[in-house]
Amino acid sequence: MKMAKSLFLGSTAALIALGGAQAADLPVKAKAVEYVKICTLYGAGFYYIPGTDTCIRLGGYLRAETTFGTSYHHDAPNSGVGGARNRLSEYYSARSRQDLFVDTRTATEYGVVRTFAEFAWTYTGGTYSGTGTGGTAYTTSLGNQVAQGTPGFYQAFMQFAGFTFGKAASQFSTNWGQYAANSYELPGAGGWDRANQIAYTFEFGQGISASISAEDQVSRNQLAIWNVSSATAAGLATGAYGANDIGGARAPDLVASVTVDQAWGYFKASFAAHDNHAAYYGASELTGHPDDKWGWAGQLGLSIKNVPTGPGDTINMSGVYTNGASRYNFHDYTAAPSFAMYGGTGLVGAYQSVGLAGVSDSVFVAGSGQELTTTYGFQGGYTHNWNPYWASSIFGAYAAVRYNNTAKGYICGAFVANLALSTGLAGCNPDFNYSVIGTRTIWTPVKNLAFTAELAYTMLDQKHASGSTVALPAQAAIAKPGGTYELKDQNALTLLIRAQRNF
Repeated sequence: MKMAKSLFLGSTAALIALGGAQAADLPVKAKAVEYVKICTLYGAGFYYIPGTDTCIRLGGYLRAETTFGTSYHHDAPNSGVGGARNRLSEYYSARSRQDLFVDTRTATEYGVVRTFAEFAWTYTGGTYSGTGTGGTAYTTSLGNQVAQGTPGFYQAFMQFAGFTFGKAASQFSTNWGQYAANSYELPGAGGWDRANQIAYTFEFGQGISASISAEDQVSRNQLAIWNVSSATAAGLATGAYGANDIGGARAPDLVASVTVDQAWGYFKASFAAHDNHAAYYGASELTGHPDDKWGWAGQLGLSIKNVPTGPGDTINMSGVYTNGASRYNFHDYTAAPSFAMYGGTGLVGAYQSVGLAGVSDSVFVAGSGQELTTTYGFQGGYTHNWNPYWASSIFGAYAAVRYNNTAKGYICGAFVANLALSTGLAGCNPDFNYSVIGTRTIWTPVKNLAFTAELAYTMLDQKHASGSTVALPAQAAIAKPGGTYELKDQNALTLLIRAQRNF
């Protein structure tokens, strides 16, 4: 018994010694695991980046949509194969998009430091262009989308101590841009376009602020500066009243705005100054050039929240006036600078009718100065929430383009000389109106999943004398033959169907 006890105690001691030796080889304390923590400082969806005091939010949307009655998404068939309204025009166009954004916030002694970036990948079916032999071919840019799609980089900016640096929504824009109560691109609204900028915002409290900024006019896609002396029949047939004669960028757009954003609604007044810098009258420096001429744009925007018709109902509206800064009225995706919409005709001797119109910042001829183009417009929309799942809206917009008498003389001279306008100078008027009216219904069966149907009717009102005709050249890209065409107002009905999941 004594021997057995001695063996047991010896074995126990050996095990303890062995265990102690192994324990000595291990770290004294395991490293703590960095768990992701919720950040409640900046709203829902933010998390702390492990090991830092920076909060981050990831989000975006996936969208699938189809447009009917147009070759273009968010726009009427107002030019190119869409405006041709023949066998090259598409009855529908399908698109899919994945959008992602990254939003970071860090609290500092100077206030919050924020960075924001948004990018997307878009695949669009179509469109086609004529080959000149009666057939079609995929356009080059969209042909590349067959396998790869098209990347987009919408925003990338940093905010610090009241400053904004990078590509962000223009300080001119309202918080709904041109989308008053819809998805369709509307004319007659302040530019929604994002622009590279340096901006400073003064916060006065109670939702009142003022901003000043210098914004890159190139990234805003400045509209045409037409050298009418270089107008051609081919260009005029597409609504381009001359060669686009923009020189290199010399000055950014200068923008100032005042905003009131409170529980009752939202108000904004904004102003922009825009430098029109033309190139040369001819092919070399020796031909001379017109002097720079500054244009401007002004806007008033108003949103009324929770109107008496129901909880969450809203009315959004804005008006804008421009002189030599037309992009603040006709922005990137709304209506190309030129319109060429075809339709039927009852005029004897005419092959078809056509509505021709063009938007520019200014026009000139060789040896002259720039004549600035004036535009003005209004847009608005009303949204009613029937219940938490269904909402409907109505929207509309009107925009007008007006050339002064000197500019009209330049353009009409080109019309008569190149297109043989039947009514001559007396029947020529390049002014026009462009408008749209529509309705939208949204069904949201579950949170962040929406199905949308939107119907829009677009009207192009050209001002040439009734019964005027032009002799257009053959246009292989849209399979239009050369011949006599009646100048006439045009319209279009389009439908957008969309499914979108936000996250």
